[in-house]
Order: sequence, then C-alpha cells, then structure tokens
Amino acid sequence: MKVTFWGTRGSLASAGPETVRYGGNTACVQVTGSDGTCIVLDAGTGIRRLGAALSRDLTRVDILLTHLHMDHIQGLGFFDPLFRPGLEVHIWGPPSATQDLRTRLSRYLSPPLFPIRLRDADSDVHFHNAPDVPVSIGGLEVCGAEIVHPGPTVGYRVRDGAATFAYLSDHEPALTGALGRRDGTRWTSGADIAAGVDLLVHDVQYSPDERAERIGWGHSSSLEAAAFARLVGARRLAAFHHDPGHDDAAVDRIVAETAAAVPEIGVFGAREGETVHL
Repeated sequence: MKVTFWGTRGSLASAGPETVRYGGNTACVQVTGSDGTCIVLDAGTGIRRLGAALSRDLTRVDILLTHLHMDHIQGLGFFDPLFRPGLEVHIWGPPSATQDLRTRLSRYLSPPLFPIRLRDADSDVHFHNAPDVPVSIGGLEVCGAEIVHPGPTVGYRVRDGAATFAYLSDHEPALTGALGRRDGTRWTSGADIAAGVDLLVHDVQYSPDERAERIGWGHSSSLEAAAFARLVGARRLAAFHHDPGHDDAAVDRIVAETAAAVPEIGVFGAREGETVHL
C-alpha cells in the first residue's frame, strides 16, 4: 500500500508564494493498494492534479469524504475521471438523518454554485454512506467512524494485508477527551480506528497558543495531535491540514514541536507530491 499526498492544506486559500514545500491545495490523499485498488480520501482542490495523473486504464475509483465542508469537496467538479464514460466512481461520505449523500453534494455541484450538475457526470457514479464496519474495496479493507468536528464527520482506517493507515484530517479529540459510551466503557474520539496504525494522518493545524483561541473549531494543536498519536500507538504521524495562514517556516516549527513531544514516533509534515510506502 502506498499513500500519496495531493493536497495538505485546511482552507480555500494558500499562505502565499512562500508556501512551496508543503503546497497550497486543500485536502486530498490517494491510497493505492498492492493490487492497484485506488481510493481517494477527500476531494479538496488537490484532487484536480490527481485526476490528471490517474491512468485511463483504471476501471474504478472510490472517493471517501470525511465531511462536506467546502475545502473538502471543492475539487470534485474538477476531477476529470468523473467525466470519463465507463468508469465506476463510488463516492462515500458521512450519513445524514435528513438528506442522502447525492442530494447534499448536488447542492454544490449545480447552478448557481457550479455550471455542471452532478447528475450530468459521464462516469457511472454510485453513492454510499461511510461504512461503520469493515468493507472490502478491491484488495483494501476500509472502515469509518464518526469523529469530533463540526457537522457529521468521519475518520477512516484502511488495511492492505498487514499494513494499516488511518486518516483523521479534521479532528478535535481534546474537546471531549475520554467519554463514556452507553455500555459504560470509556472512549476517545477516533481512537478505535487509529489504534496501532503504521501511519496516522492527523489534523495538526495549530500551535498550542493558536489553539487556545479556537476551542470548538474542530482542529488540533501540535501537542494534542502528539498526545493522540501516543494514545493510539501509531508508528508514524503525518502532520496534516496545515493552516492556510502558515508559511513553510511556520509549518516547520509546528512539525518540530509535534516531533519533540513524541520522540518515539516518526513525525513528518505531509507535503504535496510526497508518497509514503507501507
């Protein structure tokens, strides 16, 4: 399994021309299984470049959306494979008690917000609620779980053989800490799906000082992400969802702060164009 970062930012704007090494596109991560299965996590602006790079021999693509905030779906209408006849595109996202996923996405992919309607896509599009039990997508096993972030939001765990990967792009575990389940057991948001993973991609948007002024915004500081990674026993941690106001130097400082807090875990800052092999 390999994980490729196509967009690592957390808003619709980049930090400016000094944002070079980490990139300025919003959330999009590709997971490629050992059998060639292609999964795309989130459809931020980075998905446009991914779409242009995908082989035209591909017969199926699965897009797993964590939530429907604009920075995570803005690139969907610019995803070229969506308009390839004969290609199966499966879109997964958080369930809702009021509207299905197709209806919610169609509110964005239709006039006046977008010139083309989702129903006009040339590919064979299917919609699914994020799985709350493991399901097979090609040779990959995928499971989702609701996590703490404003609005319905899920994190994902992906397994390919012995290799495991968790994606919690927007997450505020410290807002709740350890809570009680209905059965009386204790839990922390996201801990189950991230337990013991080889690679954890996690929200590390803020420094501790910045985070103190943004309680309830749905994101984590460097020290909170480090504590979460230690709690779940992750082997590596990719700092993700970089603040749009942070240039490379600011991201470097936050990544270094995260790494210093958990020296036993391999910490790095997720960069556009980077691929990690598991």
